[in-house]
This record gives sequence, C-alpha cells and structure tokens, in this order.
Amino acid sequence: MSEVKFKPINDRVVVKPMPAEEKTKGGIIIPDTAKEKPLQGKVVAVGPGKDGHTINLKVGDSVLFGKYAGQELNIDGEEFLVMREDDILVVLN
Repeated sequence: MSEVKFKPINDRVVVKPMPAEEKTKGGIIIPDTAKEKPLQGKVVAVGPGKDGHTINLKVGDSVLFGKYAGQELNIDGEEFLVMREDDILVVLN
C-alpha cells in the first residue's frame, strides 16, 4: 500500500479492510456474490479528535468494526472505510 494521501477530520479514522475469505475451511470456493463483508481491518489514518477528546487508536492498529460501519472510499483502486472511532468495537493484539 502506498503512503496515505488524506487525513480524516474530528473523530474519524480510515481503515483498510482485510480481504474477504476466498475459501471455506472445507475448501469450497466462495463466489464474489456470497462473500461476507470483512469486519476486520488495519487503521491507516487517524483524525485529531473532537471536542477536546483524543482518539485512542493509532496507525497500524488491527481492529474489528460493526458490519455496517463506515463509508466506503475508493482511492487509486484501493478500498478504504472512513468511520467514527465509536464504530470500532475492538483493537486486536
């Protein structure tokens, strides 16, 4: 991935979703129309915060987010999600 050319505002973060699974554990190939939207990703940009509250995330954090969280964004053929910090459920270690 190239260097991020944008910076979110307020309490927004930009997440690069992990790729959807191509096969089931049993080896069955999943067609594009049946793939689940990924719920895990990596933070690539963080806003400064809102109303004096700083954001508890940093670039490079692996996170889980809600199924319908975020606004899809396509820049230079790469898919990203822009979401509020509140839409992120868990930071993975």
